[in-house]
Amino acid sequence: MEDLDFFIGDEALQAAKGPSYALNYPIRHGQIENWDQMERFWENSIFKYLKCEPEDHYFLLTEPPLNPPENRENTAEIMFESFNCAGLYIAVQAVLALAASWTSSKVVDRSLTGTVIDSGDGVTHVIPVAEGYVIGSAIKNIPIAGRDITSFIQTLLRERGEKDTSLKTAEQIKQQFCYVCPDIVKEFNKFDSHPDMFAKYIVETVNRSKIEVDVGYERFLAPEIFFNPEIASSDFLTPLPTIVDQVIQSSPIDVRKNLYKNIVLSGGSTMFKDFGRRLQRDLKSLVNERVAQSERLSGSKSSGVTVQVISHKRQKNAVWFGGSLLAQTAEFKSYCHTKRDYEEYGPNIVRNFSLFSVP
Repeated sequence: MEDLDFFIGDEALQAAKGPSYALNYPIRHGQIENWDQMERFWENSIFKYLKCEPEDHYFLLTEPPLNPPENRENTAEIMFESFNCAGLYIAVQAVLALAASWTSSKVVDRSLTGTVIDSGDGVTHVIPVAEGYVIGSAIKNIPIAGRDITSFIQTLLRERGEKDTSLKTAEQIKQQFCYVCPDIVKEFNKFDSHPDMFAKYIVETVNRSKIEVDVGYERFLAPEIFFNPEIASSDFLTPLPTIVDQVIQSSPIDVRKNLYKNIVLSGGSTMFKDFGRRLQRDLKSLVNERVAQSERLSGSKSSGVTVQVISHKRQKNAVWFGGSLLAQTAEFKSYCHTKRDYEEYGPNIVRNFSLFSVP
């Protein structure tokens, strides 16, 4: 592997600083765009890092919501033709995130029904899942995610005239200082009346000198763009709780109660302190308003709707953790498509997939 004329991961970032190499990303917004580069990436992962023989192993790969079936077929062709793997299972990321939420103390029964809010660096998806099946027609995506929050912090630092306004500094501030507040007006007043709430972030430069960067309102303003998007942009104005409510309301009526009861967070951009609490509060007020209106119109008392947002320790890497949970079950191999299946029926076998049973 070391003799090849390409680099992957951190090595690629280092090589790109020189004049001889160009930097390419084979995946954009969750979809594979360059299959040759993706094959090289898998080759690197299997032989250099995992150091395993693929023909001896069953592989679990994940896919984003609404992944085209042609992409599944291309993946199967590469895994079976190029790597000769023993078996393959392609799982939907939202289902694995639901499985990862079983580690939370809030989860009473291990269900594969729920609403997954998956927010990473580039995009946020709200995905309803019923008994392990993704309700594709109800999925919505939001053009607000980690990268937008970082850019917003960077803009605030520039407007204030800070000495260091690099993207890296903005990202470090986001990770170390940001949190979600219950009321933005009260939070402004709190900061104005307590100057000690403003923080300092120390940046070490290349020549080892230190620069102080003030951290102020962006601590709570940056994550607030999930709940008040108009703060950062005029292009997208619908708050996250409203999107979640719309997704559940556009799902089949018989699963809606369970979708409200099991709202699972997944991805690094859901890790802000009190993110789940604020989302639950805002969503509950929307639902209660609708229930009250329904009671007024019908004249009968409703049994109510339970709204529960589940945060857990594994939510940053929820998809990976859910995959590791399900791949180690005794039944995993029976769900996989084998090399023999592929040779007999061709790559279209991966268009259909069986679901993990819930113990």
